[in-house]
Amino acid sequence: MSRVQVSHLTKSYGSTRAVVDVSLDAGEGEIVALVGPDGAGKTSIFRCVCGLLEFDSGRIEVAGLDVSREFGKIKPFLGYMPQTFSLYPDLSVEENLRFYAGLFGLDGEQFKKKKTQLYEFSGLGPFQARRAGALSGGMKQKLALSCALVHDPQILVLDEPTTGVDPLSRRQFWDILRELKTQGSTIMISTPYMDEVELSDRAAFIHLGRKTAEGTPAELVSLFSGKVYRLNIAPTHERMQQLDRIAGLKSRRFGASIHVYISQDHSLEEYQNQFSRMGIEPEKIESIQPELEDTFIQLLSK
Repeated sequence: MSRVQVSHLTKSYGSTRAVVDVSLDAGEGEIVALVGPDGAGKTSIFRCVCGLLEFDSGRIEVAGLDVSREFGKIKPFLGYMPQTFSLYPDLSVEENLRFYAGLFGLDGEQFKKKKTQLYEFSGLGPFQARRAGALSGGMKQKLALSCALVHDPQILVLDEPTTGVDPLSRRQFWDILRELKTQGSTIMISTPYMDEVELSDRAAFIHLGRKTAEGTPAELVSLFSGKVYRLNIAPTHERMQQLDRIAGLKSRRFGASIHVYISQDHSLEEYQNQFSRMGIEPEKIESIQPELEDTFIQLLSK
C-alpha cells in the first residue's frame, strides 16, 4: 500500500509550468529517489507533497489523507527536510531539537527519551552543546534529519540532503536512511548523485517538470539504447569539440575519461579513422556496460 500517492500533479508559476502531469508513489519501507537537473521540478513536487505549495491540478494523498483538504491530520505522519539548512544557527544542537519537539507537542519526558535515541542514531551526542552554525556540513545535515525525525514520522521527504557534503558524511547519512528503511519508514529523496540513486528501491527521472522514466535502478539502466565506450584520455575542451563534430556519435565527460555513445546499428570500426586522426589509439578505447548516468543523459538528450 502506498503511503504517498501523487496523481497527475501539475504546478505553474505564472506562465512557467514547473510540474507537468507527474504521478509518483512510495510505499512502506521504500526509498524512492527523484533525479533531475536544477530547475527540473523536484523541489516543487516535494513542496506540494508537504502542503507548502498549492497546485493547479491533480491529487496528492499522504497516509491515505488528501493533502489539499486534510493537511492538519497529515502533519504527524510527515517529516520534511528542505534543500537549504533551515535550523537556528545560534541555538545549540539540543536547543534546536527541543524547539522542534515543542512544535510537535512532545512533553519533557518524551523529549528526553527521543533525544537519547537521536543522539545514538546520528552520532551527535558529543556535539549537543555546540551551536548549529558551528557544525560541519555533514553534522548540520544529521541535525536537520534528527529534527525531522523528532516526532517519529512514518514518511520522510528529503530535498537533496547531501548536496555539498563530503563523501564520508554522505555515506554515514545513507547508513541512517537504510536503517530507517528497515524500520518501515517511507523515504522520498531528491539527489544529484547517481551512486545514491543506486541505493534507492526505485527512482524517477525528472526533466522540465515531466517524469521521463521510472523504475528500479536496474530497470532504468536497461532503458539505454545503443553501445557505450570509454575513451581513457583526458577530456580536454579541444577533444570534446572534435568528438562533437563526428556525425552519428555522441560524447560526454565522465570524470577523467570520456564516454562515447554509438547507436546499436553502427560499429566502432566506422569511427576508427577519425579517432586515429585525433590521436586516440585502439588501446585507449574500452567497451563498457551503460551506467545509470548514461541512461539519464540519453533520456535528457531526447
